Amino acid sequence: MSGVEESDDMMRCASCGIVAGVDDIKLMKCTACKLVRYCGVKCQKDHRPQHKQACKKRAAELRDEILFKQTESTHRGDCPICCLPLSIDPDKSTLMSCCCKLICDGCDCANVRREVREKLDRKCPFCRHPVPKSEEEFKRNILRRIKANDPVAIRQMGGYCNQEGDYDGAIEYFKKAAGLGDLGAHYELSVMYREGKGVEKDDKKAVHHLEQAAIGGVPFARHNLGIIENRDGRMDRATKHFIIAAKLGYDNSMKTVKEGFKGGLVSKEDFAAALRGHQAAIDATKSPQRDEAELARKL
Repeated sequence: MSGVEESDDMMRCASCGIVAGVDDIKLMKCTACKLVRYCGVKCQKDHRPQHKQACKKRAAELRDEILFKQTESTHRGDCPICCLPLSIDPDKSTLMSCCCKLICDGCDCANVRREVREKLDRKCPFCRHPVPKSEEEFKRNILRRIKANDPVAIRQMGGYCNQEGDYDGAIEYFKKAAGLGDLGAHYELSVMYREGKGVEKDDKKAVHHLEQAAIGGVPFARHNLGIIENRDGRMDRATKHFIIAAKLGYDNSMKTVKEGFKGGLVSKEDFAAALRGHQAAIDATKSPQRDEAELARKL
């Protein structure tokens, strides 16, 4: 079908055939597939039996276009001090409860050295708020950020609830944070639905939240999707997930891609691209300050 014919079809109601613009009729797209238009809800319902299969197929294609698009960076973003990408290793950055900013260890250590040298009190390197002296004070800061509707703080409180066995509370906080766009909360929800904590076990919802996290650049969510696809025998899809996660710097995915290459499941070109992307992602997170912090941590 040509582009003109497709355009003509999109100007007509798929059910009754009325043309857009006639008697001020405005057509609405099928929200799932975007393939057809309707003049109203009744026509959409009447046409549903004929359209259902094509709609489902196209909706899945649109979802895959989003799902398998290579993200530019991970969900952790950049350090707000040095502006370099944060490592995907959570041990290499610190959450400041006062402002809920993730600060890389390099900037945190540089700030500590300056404060020691100048005999200053410990303060957040970003907002300069005094660093909490206890876990209780840390939580009070988090609660203040929750009042400001900070999704990171809300997810953090969900984590506390989860650790304490308050799964209902954890689900409430994770859902709110996910609704505000927090990708880590989507990942946490996938775990809750997979394990049935605070909710009934639901594999479809678990995968949905994994996908939302993966789309946003959470590499371990992407890796887990690859494991699921591999388990279900969809190796092409699994390989795509592993390659994308590897290019985000995720070591486990890189190892899996390497094993796939050895086993003939990954092409030489895809393996080389994954290897280059993996190294580039890691190199982008390096700096002399971070190397010094890493060395100090090992001593």
